[in-house]
Amino acid sequence: MNLSLHPTAQIDAGLLCGYNVVIEEDVRIGVDCRIGHGVVIHAGTQIGDCVRIDDYAVIGKSRMRSPRSAMTDTADLPPCVIRDHCIIGTHAVIYQGATLEDGVMVADLASVREKTTIGAFTIIGRGVTVENRVEIGSRCKIETNAYITAISSIGDDCFVAPEVTLTNDNFLGRTLERFKFHRGATLRSGARIGANATLLPGVVIGEDALVAAGSIVTHDVLDRMTVMGAPAREYRPVPDEQLLEHQI
Repeated sequence: MNLSLHPTAQIDAGLLCGYNVVIEEDVRIGVDCRIGHGVVIHAGTQIGDCVRIDDYAVIGKSRMRSPRSAMTDTADLPPCVIRDHCIIGTHAVIYQGATLEDGVMVADLASVREKTTIGAFTIIGRGVTVENRVEIGSRCKIETNAYITAISSIGDDCFVAPEVTLTNDNFLGRTLERFKFHRGATLRSGARIGANATLLPGVVIGEDALVAAGSIVTHDVLDRMTVMGAPAREYRPVPDEQLLEHQI
């Protein structure tokens, strides 16, 4: 098996482990977990019961900070926490300071950065990037190659289609003034964002609102309203049968 296991790590019963796995100091792994080949679990990480981590995933990775980094600070971070029944795909990277609640799935090649919380039973799709200081609610679907920028907030039961981009900097990296206004988008509960849409910094997408595919959202969207276009404009209310309150 060729397992590199630090003597301070705590492993509960039923672990199935592949080849060339590294488990560092003070890691805790619950019962009946499954770890694939080449996985690295960094110091202090806390993993619940019945968690599956696929080949070559990296859990609890230290943040990276360039001298020019705008949104990465140097404050101490808590451990990475992955709660019960989560699934982590191959080559996924979950940073120190991230928390995944029960039943979260992070698909292959996705990354979840520090100071980010993902609610229960949410799906983070293949190749998705979730930046730092993000809150994602429960039962969301964030689909393939979506980009969730730093300082964004996504409520419960939201749907973010493939290739959606959230942004947080109206100054595009120029002038120190931009730091006064850095803010990602906010999606209220039940909001849905169509494929290839772009949300500009600070916009709020209301509860049960719908952003059509390819839209560029420059202003807040009202609850239960459909918007479309570039720039996005109101089109019609969301049909009653599509509202969260009428779903099974």
